Amino acid sequence: MPVDIELLGRAVKQAQYRNHRALETALAQVGTTLVQWDALRAIARTPGSSGRELAAETFQGEQSFGALAGRLESQHLIERRPGRGRRIEHFITDAGQKILAAGRPVALAALTESFTALNEDERATLLALLEKTVGGAVSGAADERA
Repeated sequence: MPVDIELLGRAVKQAQYRNHRALETALAQVGTTLVQWDALRAIARTPGSSGRELAAETFQGEQSFGALAGRLESQHLIERRPGRGRRIEHFITDAGQKILAAGRPVALAALTESFTALNEDERATLLALLEKTVGGAVSGAADERA
C-alpha cells in the first residue's frame, strides 16, 4: 500500500513544529529566541556573510532578516560592517558568542529529548533520508556536530 504523501508531509511538519516549540522554550532560559539564536549560529559559522546569504541560511526573507539583524545589533550581539559595494557584512560580538554558548547545551538537551524515541541507528537513517530529500548534506550539520 502506497504511503499517503500528504500524511508524510504533515508528519514532517509536526516533528518540526514540536522541535521548534521545545527549542523556543529551552532558549528562553538563556534570554534568547530560536530565531535570534539561529541567526547567531549562522553568523558565527560564516562571519562576514551578507544579509542575503544569512537570510537563506536561516530560512527567512531578506527583509525579515534585515529587521532581525537590526535588533541583534541594537542588543550588541552582532556587528554589521560595510563590505564591497552595497554589501553589509555580519559578525558576532563577544556578547553574541556568550548567548550562543549558553544556548548550545539547552538546545542540545531539547533536541535530544525530541529524538529520544529513536536509537542512534534510526537517527542516522532519518538524517540520511532527510538529506536525500533536500538533495545533499543538511546545511550546517557538520558545524553543529563539531
